[in-house]
Amino acid sequence: MSATALALILVAALAHATWNLFSKQASVAGASSFVWLMSLTATVLYAPVVALSVLVSPPRLTPLAWLFMIGTGLLQVGYFLFLQAGYRLGDLSLVYPLGRGTGALLAALAGITLLGERPGAAGITGIGLVVLGVLVLGAPGRAAGPASPASGSPAPGSPAPGSPASGSPASGSPASGSPAAPSLAGPPRAAPASRAITFALVTGMFIASYTLWDKYAVSTLRVPPLLQGYASLPVMALLLAPSALRQRGRTTRVWRRYRRQVTGAAVLSPLAYVLVLIAMSFTAVSAVAPAREVSVLVGVILGRRLLGEGSLARRLTAAAAIAAGIICIAVG
Repeated sequence: MSATALALILVAALAHATWNLFSKQASVAGASSFVWLMSLTATVLYAPVVALSVLVSPPRLTPLAWLFMIGTGLLQVGYFLFLQAGYRLGDLSLVYPLGRGTGALLAALAGITLLGERPGAAGITGIGLVVLGVLVLGAPGRAAGPASPASGSPAPGSPAPGSPASGSPASGSPASGSPAAPSLAGPPRAAPASRAITFALVTGMFIASYTLWDKYAVSTLRVPPLLQGYASLPVMALLLAPSALRQRGRTTRVWRRYRRQVTGAAVLSPLAYVLVLIAMSFTAVSAVAPAREVSVLVGVILGRRLLGEGSLARRLTAAAAIAAGIICIAVG
């Protein structure tokens, strides 16, 4: 891995962990509404940048390239919805590392077995260390608990917004005039950690899928990374529009209460992924996918400092394994 690729991945990791914090803070409000608002906002914000890029360097897109641009949106809808559902039930420092670690493992193995990539001994060791580190970070030392009030989640002992005890109707209940989205099933508090872990593992499957999908698009089909990264946004906005508009009351409340989180995620999520796609356009996916998981270091720190999440000693030990793995991948 070149120094340029490593720099791109580290900047992307910081942006990625930050927008996941915003996502966690807004997770109690409604998954489909938040993802729709985020994708719609990002579509508008990045449209001038993409238009300028197309005018300066018009891409030559084949029908297969268009298929891959649409397909990434389908995969990322599943990714975002399962991620939000996991955050609704579990800690940031539980769901985030597990999802990223599972995605890294599956993407790296697929890159080696399906795409014919052959990392050296140091690279393979690095992949193992990174995956081991993120899995240890995500292994629950205790049941996932509710976040502190600073996170935007309900405080311990207080009812969740929209719960019967809160004194206001649920955003997706019959009283609001619209059904709840399937991704919001289950209580926002006191849910078994196993449910959050399940959502995190499925999230990892989507991560691996769209990583390989987009790797093929930018490296084989030569779709510009900016265009491939942007393509998912209008697709997600279109797919989720019926649900978000059918539940206008909840969508309006998400925007009013979590406008900063929506905007922050809309800026940082596409930025983080475009940087990764640029790196993948000239670097093996079996190196990029695990190396970007340095973002879990930032995620654990944010979970500890801003959300009051624990197991610091175990997670710092795992962080050392990740750092060693990054070095191995960079030199191997």
